[in-house]
Amino acid sequence: MTNLTNWRNIATVTTQVNVAEAKAKLSDLVERAANGEDIVIARAGKPRVRLVPVPAQTERRRFGQLKGQIWYGPDFDDDLTDMFECLQDDDGPDRL
Repeated sequence: MTNLTNWRNIATVTTQVNVAEAKAKLSDLVERAANGEDIVIARAGKPRVRLVPVPAQTERRRFGQLKGQIWYGPDFDDDLTDMFECLQDDDGPDRL
């Protein structure tokens, strides 16, 4: 069975442009990258950055959407002094 998880990357051709050209053609390069083209900006012939499209936003989170699905014990906000006292060494300074 063939792994097809990265099938989009198989057929892409990388276009490398220098910084001066990227400044002059930024709008065009952004549009091409948004359409899936691999755009690399180079300085002195060395690749420095890659233009990639921003993933589509998913549905906005709604406040309270987990209401009734999270539970915590009745002693959740009790005083923690006893717990900290049992963690202290008798012979040394407090570690907390």
